[in-house]
Amino acid sequence: MKHIILFLSFIFTTAGGYFASAQYEAIPDTTPDNVLFEQQWSLGAMLHTNGWGLKFRKGHNVAALRQFMWELEFSTYKSSKEVRSINPYFSDSRSYFYGKLNYVWFFRGGVGQQHILNRKPYWGGVQLSWLYYGGLSLALTKPIYLYIIHFNSGFTDYEVKEERYDPEVHFIDNIYGRGSFLAGFTEMGFHPGVYVKTGLDFEFGVKNKQINSLEIGGIFDYSPIPVPIMAYNPKQSFFLTLYLSVMFGKRYNK
Repeated sequence: MKHIILFLSFIFTTAGGYFASAQYEAIPDTTPDNVLFEQQWSLGAMLHTNGWGLKFRKGHNVAALRQFMWELEFSTYKSSKEVRSINPYFSDSRSYFYGKLNYVWFFRGGVGQQHILNRKPYWGGVQLSWLYYGGLSLALTKPIYLYIIHFNSGFTDYEVKEERYDPEVHFIDNIYGRGSFLAGFTEMGFHPGVYVKTGLDFEFGVKNKQINSLEIGGIFDYSPIPVPIMAYNPKQSFFLTLYLSVMFGKRYNK
């Protein structure tokens, strides 16, 4: 939440100053305000309560104030119980998240609609829309690998090996640090499911063809195959995140 608040403050500060000056300096849009563009696409970056993500949307108008859209989205996910640790007995040890079993990523693909609640005034301003989406999601898990200390005949006689994290045999005193991020990709797990999303879109700017917007909302994911994230914690089937995203795109006609 701290990162989202800082990100939101930065966006509003930057966008506010830019678009205040743009009222005087930007080249006016030559497209008449009464032209209704049929198609649109947009790209966006997202921060949410458990990570970050990227998304792409494309769609068309089905009515003057309603749009049909489809979207593709990638999102990281980390547990709120992650705590960074380090082996205090070795000065060159590497930090890691104790108890973390897997990296988790979500891929989502779905369709939805956006309802325009009020249009932008002719001089620019803000257009407010309510949106809702739903579709299929896929959670991918990649096991965590750590460097593990194996003592031979004494405390100073040891060797370090990279192994998949096993909470039954790997503890704070014999974990040397995090392993390679590339290790474990051949052991990935697949957890198909579904998702629903709803939120509000605040579109600002002075050009009729361009899309510049901030979006806030929530995403709910469900996987019938529970996802293991942290040791000594139940596997998760339900995931709820709140998000803030920035979208940029274009409107056009065929």
